[in-house]
Amino acid sequence: MRTSCNALGLLLLLTAMASGFIVIEKEPKEKNDKSPQEASPKSSEDPLVMEPWSRTEENQVLKMTKEDPEAGRPENNEIEKNRTPLVPQDSRTSFEENGVNLQRGTSPEDEELECNLSSSLVEEIQKYQPIVDKIIDYVVKGDYKGKTYEVLAELVDTFGPRITGSGTLEEAIDWMLVKSLGEKLENVHTEDAKVPHWVRNNESLWMTSPRLHKMNLLGLGGSVGTPPGGIAAEVIVVNSFDELDQKHLEVPGKIVVYNPPWKGYGETVKYRSGASKAARYGAVASLVRSIAPFSINSPHTGWQHYDEGVPKIPNAAITIEDAAMMERMQKRGQRVELHLQMQAENYPQTVSRNTIAEIRGYERPEEVVVVSGHLDSWDVGQGAMDDGGGAMVSWNSAVVLQRLGLRPRRTLRAILWTGEEQGLWGSFSYFNDHKHEKDLFQLMLESDIGTFSPLGVDFDGTNEAKCILKEILSLLKPINTTSTRSPMDGGPDIEIWRNAGVPTGSLYNANDEYFWFHHSDGDTMSVEDSDTLDRCTALWTAVAYVAADISATFPR
Repeated sequence: MRTSCNALGLLLLLTAMASGFIVIEKEPKEKNDKSPQEASPKSSEDPLVMEPWSRTEENQVLKMTKEDPEAGRPENNEIEKNRTPLVPQDSRTSFEENGVNLQRGTSPEDEELECNLSSSLVEEIQKYQPIVDKIIDYVVKGDYKGKTYEVLAELVDTFGPRITGSGTLEEAIDWMLVKSLGEKLENVHTEDAKVPHWVRNNESLWMTSPRLHKMNLLGLGGSVGTPPGGIAAEVIVVNSFDELDQKHLEVPGKIVVYNPPWKGYGETVKYRSGASKAARYGAVASLVRSIAPFSINSPHTGWQHYDEGVPKIPNAAITIEDAAMMERMQKRGQRVELHLQMQAENYPQTVSRNTIAEIRGYERPEEVVVVSGHLDSWDVGQGAMDDGGGAMVSWNSAVVLQRLGLRPRRTLRAILWTGEEQGLWGSFSYFNDHKHEKDLFQLMLESDIGTFSPLGVDFDGTNEAKCILKEILSLLKPINTTSTRSPMDGGPDIEIWRNAGVPTGSLYNANDEYFWFHHSDGDTMSVEDSDTLDRCTALWTAVAYVAADISATFPR
């Protein structure tokens, strides 16, 4: 049975469907598939300022489809259209050679970058201070205070974890469509993406020798299951792939346990996909110390990959504590035996959806600033931190602009990606559908590395573009979120756009504790803080609005 939205949201959805504002296709699909829904409210008559949101204006909604992208665009306003020069003409530098960007930033601190923006561009950006102050006051102290936390809590409390391929994720997507229409966002629709469909089912792990001990584990995404009776075998613990190679004659018929030291996520995560290396030497299963720096006996899941041409063996994550204990036992010469049972199943690919809502630009609606996060999560915890928080910060940025009546020059597009956790399936699908528009993206932002205390924006782009971003961030002094770093960290869904030359950024935040909760049962609303989410939303909204509204185009 589908989870119900609140009564008012359901009434809105039914009204829109009856009026033809939302079209739901009835084509048969695989189990758990949902057909895309497309709709968009009409732009305000005034192309510069949107009327504040009001449910009584529902009759102004117009049907808009991907096939008719010109529908509903406002007329151009008669304003000065000449771009402010980025830097004085005599000081311009070539940033490309044979179409390849040579200036991707690598400096860890923004203070290391020397900027030479033209005085006219600096003056233009600084004139946005009153609007940025208005956004900050509204979100941090005003009527919108606490709203990001509220909608995030409602999302994760209503639907819980939202693993790709599940009906729960599709119900959450439908719910976001209702919310978006209720907030009078524009061009509200979904776009299909094929995604994997893996189901965990029941699983257990027991140490049977030298003593009986129940171990916590989480099967890794994409893993095969064990035979019906499970697998009973001796353990061999290794700290690295090199050690596995050295001890390969001891591996046949055993369960390989990887217990690498934590060297940061990017370095340590490779052991999550160590099952094929173990299988090459005859292992019957693979277990890995959770990819985290800290544990309270909590396993952390994640996606894993098998190598082609190698037998697939069960693969799961165990706790830091149990991995360390088995290594100690092995060093004392004790024989460690385990019984592993996993009923994991891989089903054929299914169809999920990216969720999209916009504030249409008044002058250059074809040009776009993206704010984004992924709506899917793992099947444990609530997916509040990864990435419910980032998704809701991005979605609420569009809502804040709508409620304040702020319509930028370019379109602001909020995208809630699907299929991120299993390998960026939604974002790759979106790229394939829109890559011909890459020159129209002014800036793409994603929040997917925590929503802890915000500090600024991590950025990838030319030094000129970074200087523009730095100037925009200087407007955020009231909430002390003025820092930039390069390269970008925490924007996995937009990295493909970065590689195509589009300026990209992620939320720079004090996330030292992020991997304590990542992909675990600990990822719940208890990780989130309402005041902190407000500051994240204020930062995201202000940066996106100014980037979408300034006359200058971010250089490539």
